[in-house]
Amino acid sequence: MTVQPDAQTPQVSIVVRTKDRPALLRRALRSITAQTFERWEAVIVNDGGDPTAVDLAIRELPEHHRQRVSALHSKTSRGRWVSANAGVLATSAPFLVLHDDDDTWDPEFLNLAVDYLDTHPERDGIVSRIEIVWEEEQDGQLVATDRTMFQGQLSEPMLGDELLLNRFVPIGFLYRRSLHEELGLYDDQLPVVGDWDFNLKVLTRGPLEYLGDTPYAYWHQRRGHSGASGNSVIAASGDHKRFDALVRDQALRRYINEYGPGLPLYLSKFIETQLRETKGRLHKELRADLRRDLVDLRHDIREDLRNSSVLIRAYAKIRRIFGLSS
Repeated sequence: MTVQPDAQTPQVSIVVRTKDRPALLRRALRSITAQTFERWEAVIVNDGGDPTAVDLAIRELPEHHRQRVSALHSKTSRGRWVSANAGVLATSAPFLVLHDDDDTWDPEFLNLAVDYLDTHPERDGIVSRIEIVWEEEQDGQLVATDRTMFQGQLSEPMLGDELLLNRFVPIGFLYRRSLHEELGLYDDQLPVVGDWDFNLKVLTRGPLEYLGDTPYAYWHQRRGHSGASGNSVIAASGDHKRFDALVRDQALRRYINEYGPGLPLYLSKFIETQLRETKGRLHKELRADLRRDLVDLRHDIREDLRNSSVLIRAYAKIRRIFGLSS
């Protein structure tokens, strides 16, 4: 006999990573508690920051929300993906999502995403369209200055596209906890790009879809900010480039160990040859375009000079007619 969960059993576990950003954490908690879907639990993983500020942010919540939120405090900073894994292991709901402390949701995100997964048992997760919210500090407050759709040109999350770069970030991805049983936890040896590494594994296992064309997840970014208020994609861009390369190198090493270097050797030479030929062709086309432009420019200059001489003679004649000659 199957025991049905009661209406109070959490169906979604929300993992919030934070460190010394109490104002942003409060905004994230407002985003979570504003959800129309109510069967959630949240764990705040404090990665070496001031525990007092985190506990205070939780105590400020209304009681019916406060009882669903817990905190894990680390005395030292252990990194983004150690923190994410700690949150995953501290929760139990069948659906998971990472809600970083500087991002937000539309109030309908969880409601729509859970409904999708309930009606599509064959899918491992669901991805919301993501809107980048550019913000800057004004009079001590973060103010949104612009909004941009992230990867809006894509029709759906595809493995081929994900191979080039990460096409969806944690705030927009609700997925089944069972994925960790098969794929393992996030790679906590990666200080950054752990979500991209995990997304590649998920898409290798099976396809995903978008939750319609409306963005329900908001990825907040702040240009020029570093330290506690920085966004990792901007503040740690050097780390992103380095560990992007290391993830690719590790995957290539695994492939060669299993299948040998033949295909990578062929493709690396083929791509290099194609790039060289394309560069040569574009160079020739550019030279031809410049040559045509120079011919046209020389013709225009000659016409301008001829017209100028005609105007000068006409002007001199008019001066003579009206007795204005000097």
